Amino acid sequence: MEKKNMKPSISILGCGWLGIPLSTTLLKAGYPVKGSTTSPAKLKELTKLGLHPYVIDLHNRKDRNHFLNADILIIAVPHKNIDNFKFLRTQIKNSQINRLIFISSTSVYPNTNGEVTEKSQTLPTPLANIESIFSNISGIQTTIIRFAGLFGGDRKPGLFFRDDSLIKNPDGFINLIHLDDCIQIIKTLIEKNIWNQVFNACADTHPSRREYYTQEMQKEGRKPPVFDNTKASEYKIVSNDKLKKHLNYQFKHPDLTHFIEPK
Repeated sequence: MEKKNMKPSISILGCGWLGIPLSTTLLKAGYPVKGSTTSPAKLKELTKLGLHPYVIDLHNRKDRNHFLNADILIIAVPHKNIDNFKFLRTQIKNSQINRLIFISSTSVYPNTNGEVTEKSQTLPTPLANIESIFSNISGIQTTIIRFAGLFGGDRKPGLFFRDDSLIKNPDGFINLIHLDDCIQIIKTLIEKNIWNQVFNACADTHPSRREYYTQEMQKEGRKPPVFDNTKASEYKIVSNDKLKKHLNYQFKHPDLTHFIEPK
């Protein structure tokens, strides 16, 4: 359990594209961190990073008491099996965890051809149902972060589509967030003890898909994209106003139209 004047211990369920750089950032900030992977082959990699590593596959309903012996749990796995998450919820209730961050997605919102906020109605999707599984656990403070489309590192928007892809909704608008901001937002939530909230996390600018993917594919030296102009474009514009206000947060990469990947 967390002791006075000590930083809370953190377990990260899912050390992948987001979880690994997040864990190293938290370790550098002085947090004790445990991390999970589904692959035994990755245990050495996680150990070298300074993590206490665990092999956890949500399909296998094994004892996870040691992994859940922490103050904060961050769930960052692209898993959609509701029954497995319900079982995890039971394990969390019986563990030392008292705060939880669930990484969700703005895909829970329908295309409204307008702005969506945290108060907007969500779609009846498995992800929205999973959010509800973790949002009301007695005795546990939960914050849900709905990240927009993820990019950064080896995830380059100019490589999102194959050469033969027909890109839909060209006159719709882009909602993306860089990996650097994902990490800093989570770290800020923990540092400022902001719990029992839902936040959209998305860059400030929303260029059109036509403008953006033309620009990004050109950056990668690829031929211009081909767009589907046969139907009216559907879209949503994700508001990040609540996040910026509650966290007093300034994005590291707010402008997608003038973005250059950091070296």
